[in-house]
Amino acid sequence: MSDLDADPSRAASGARPGDQARVSAMVAVSPAEAFDLFTRETDLWWRRGVRFRAGGRAPGALHFEPGVGGRLFEEFTGASGPQLVEFGRITVWDPPARLVFEWHGVNFAPGEKTEVDVSFEPAGDGTRVTVVHRGWAALRADHPVRHGKETAAFIGGIGLWWGDLLSALREHAARRP
Repeated sequence: MSDLDADPSRAASGARPGDQARVSAMVAVSPAEAFDLFTRETDLWWRRGVRFRAGGRAPGALHFEPGVGGRLFEEFTGASGPQLVEFGRITVWDPPARLVFEWHGVNFAPGEKTEVDVSFEPAGDGTRVTVVHRGWAALRADHPVRHGKETAAFIGGIGLWWGDLLSALREHAARRP
């Protein structure tokens, strides 16, 4: 499910039009297991390739460091040797219910950031994992991360990107014993 900026809580949060993408997926594990998969087994489910990783298809690993202040980072070996790319820092660590982290794209200037808010809610026999990626309106309209797209198309693309990742999380959870 993807909600491209039609969130009724947007007004309460102060979000502006074109500011956020919201995507949810059902995962057939408990909220505690879903939180653990999301944060401790990130490298096992986060898709690979240039669309999802700074290192592209280069061998490497993507990690969350647990707790507030922990990093989301990728280690890989590139043409110039070992590299580490930090994508953000954790601002809320509330297992098994919620994770919030800053997001710094590889083409963001110093000080530029967005925010990713992930919730894990019991639903039926599993967990609804919802990602809200907000803060895009703070980046200029011609920012390289937008790839020249108009706001609606860009936010739609962000929703599809997270949708691909949550599908991978769901598939990873389904393979667990």
